[in-house]
Amino acid sequence: MYRMENKGKLYLIPSILAENTSDKVISPQIKEIVKNTHSYLVEDLRTARRYISSLKMGLTIENLQMEILNKKTRPGELPLLMKPLFEGMDMGIISEAGCPGIADPGSIAVAYAHEKGIQVVPLSGPSSMFLALMGSGFNGQSFSFHGYLPIDKKDKVAAIKRLEAESSQHNRTQIFMETPFRNNPLLEDLKNTLHPETKLCIAKNLTGSDELIQTKKISEWKKTNLDLHKIPTVFVIYSGN
Repeated sequence: MYRMENKGKLYLIPSILAENTSDKVISPQIKEIVKNTHSYLVEDLRTARRYISSLKMGLTIENLQMEILNKKTRPGELPLLMKPLFEGMDMGIISEAGCPGIADPGSIAVAYAHEKGIQVVPLSGPSSMFLALMGSGFNGQSFSFHGYLPIDKKDKVAAIKRLEAESSQHNRTQIFMETPFRNNPLLEDLKNTLHPETKLCIAKNLTGSDELIQTKKISEWKKTNLDLHKIPTVFVIYSGN
C-alpha cells in the first residue's frame, strides 16, 4: 500500500480564461501556492510561463521546472514526469486555460497520483464550463459536458440532434465548445439544426472585458448576427421543461 508520507502534493492550479484578468480572478491562495512551487506539469510552456509572470510574484521563470503534459502524453511517461513528487517536492498542474482536469489532459496525472498515494489538492478558480452553466439559466441539477463536437459536418449535425433529444427527454442541460476559429460555422449549424423553441446560451470570452453571456430561443438567434470567430466560447443548449 502506498503512503503519502515523504511525498509532495499535487496542486491543480487554475489559470485565467481571458487576458489580463489575473488580478480579478486568481485568489491569494493560488498565488501563495505558486510562490512556493517550483515544478510543474503544463499543457503549453509559453502560456504557463506568461500566466505565472502575470501573477507578479517576483519569481524567476527560468528557474522553474516545467514538463509538458498534453493530449499526446502517454501513461508510461508519468513516472518520470512526476518524479519530483516522489522526492518530496510539491508539483502543480496548469492547463492552457481554466481548471486542470476539466476538458484537459491533466486528469491522467491526477489518476496516477491517486494510484501512488500522492495527495491531490484542487484549487478554486475560473472554469468556463461552470461559468457558462451558472449564467445560462438552465437546469443546474442535471447537466452534461461534452467537450468538442465532431468536426465532420454530418457527424456534428447528428451529435447536435442527439444532444437536443437527450435534453428534452431527461430535462438535461448540454454544454460543449468548439475550436475558436470554427465557432461561427458551429453557430450556424445550431441555428439550422435545433428546434426553434430550443434555448441556446452563448458564453464568449468569459471573465474578459467584452464578456457576453446571452440566452435566447433558436428562433431568436436566427435574427441575431454575432461574430464569434477566434473568440473562446462555450455553447449551452436546453430543450427541457
